[in-house]
Amino acid sequence: MLEARAHLQLKALLAREGLERWPHHLTLCRLVGRSLRRGDHTLIRLAAGSDPSWLIGLLVPLSLAGTPVALVVGESLRQRLLQREWPRLRAAGVDLRCWEGADPAPQTHLWLLSHRELLQVWRQGTLGNRQLVIPQAELLQDLLREAVAVRIEPADWDSLRRALPLAEPSLLALHGRLGGRVLAQPRHPEHLVALAPEDEAPLRQLLALLTPLPEPWSHWLRASGPGWTSWATVDPALLHWQLHRQPLAPLAEVEGLLQGRGAVLVGELPRTSAGSGRWREGHGFGEGDLGLQAPVVVDLGDPPLADPIPLYCPVRQPLPNSPHFGDHLLDQCRRLVLAQAGLTVVLVDDPALRLGLASGLAAEFGSRVGHACTAPEANGVVCASWSWWLENQERLPLPVQVVVALLPIASLEDPLTAARVASLRRQGGDWFRGLLLPEAINRLQRGVASLRRGGGRLAVLDGRLRGRDWGGTVLAALDPWVQLSRLLPD
Repeated sequence: MLEARAHLQLKALLAREGLERWPHHLTLCRLVGRSLRRGDHTLIRLAAGSDPSWLIGLLVPLSLAGTPVALVVGESLRQRLLQREWPRLRAAGVDLRCWEGADPAPQTHLWLLSHRELLQVWRQGTLGNRQLVIPQAELLQDLLREAVAVRIEPADWDSLRRALPLAEPSLLALHGRLGGRVLAQPRHPEHLVALAPEDEAPLRQLLALLTPLPEPWSHWLRASGPGWTSWATVDPALLHWQLHRQPLAPLAEVEGLLQGRGAVLVGELPRTSAGSGRWREGHGFGEGDLGLQAPVVVDLGDPPLADPIPLYCPVRQPLPNSPHFGDHLLDQCRRLVLAQAGLTVVLVDDPALRLGLASGLAAEFGSRVGHACTAPEANGVVCASWSWWLENQERLPLPVQVVVALLPIASLEDPLTAARVASLRRQGGDWFRGLLLPEAINRLQRGVASLRRGGGRLAVLDGRLRGRDWGGTVLAALDPWVQLSRLLPD
């Protein structure tokens, strides 16, 4: 059987390398082999922050499958696969033939696809009956949303005018009207301006009468309806702006993708009470969205911790909207960084607050402090956003402490978040506990998982953790932990 052959092949490879390994390599290998042989749907949940070496246990059965398979990966995972895991397989004599790009792949090759390419080949009908293997399933919504997103650059307006010269006066008038709406808005910290459907309606009505349209305008015109939202990003120096449009529920764009084909989904996914593999809105997909049929759901958790994470979170801390919150962060971060011999990571999404905090710490600790840098000093301090840290933490040494200046709760000032919240409100759902809080907890678990692998302490300086009734849910998600009542030196 495929499971047995893949198990022996991987076991020999790991024994040959003699490296300390992730404890579930062989289990993952057998599960993937079983799913490929049976052509069923399997959902494998990994513990948050699992060692990225788990990818080798996924690739070995793919090399032996003998059936057409497509592997759907984001750019970071693609680089790891091609630069680290594929050479490991070649050195061990494992023949894994990879085919990249949207051109149809030979049946004997593993078809390596990005999420954008997956949508393209599925819509064109060239995906065929290939089974799908989708790692990083926890990022599936975000990566699909980026894959189907539409972005209108300033140059696209010029190409539209050249393609439709008779409509040039109307297009110029509509461009000026929309630009005036965008540039008249108060400045957002990240230069984002939300757009309502009525702002775009005149342009849509005009383009609906004009054919053919060059790309990306035809895509922009098709991306319509209440399931989409628009916003603009502004370059204040040049007074240029870009138009963005993305779906609220990107999995609706690939509804039925898995019907009639086998699939393996692997990711750091939140557990559900039903144990059925269903994600609620804000968590990911539901069975009906992708056509999951009675999926096999397996949890591959980490072994129990010998020691809980030391957690520093004083009971009485100011809330983020307090005028004293910035001073509180700087004072507490100074005390946390003192006498630390290893890396400290300070996480805060608010750009102005983050830059101010980095400047204050640099005045105290000098060149030890960096902003979103991947080459810190041995006892350095890195101030970064949550998204940067989640994307780059594998490139940095294990930190001795992670300081959560602000919990990773999405801001309603972000147009996409605001549109998703408004959609959930219209459906009568609890937009905070049903959408923002679960997403924040998942990001928090992934962001502090390095402390579970390498030891170290966690500090949460956001007063909402102790001052709001939902703080207990966040604390429960961090278990096991032990309270640190005070810091030394003081």
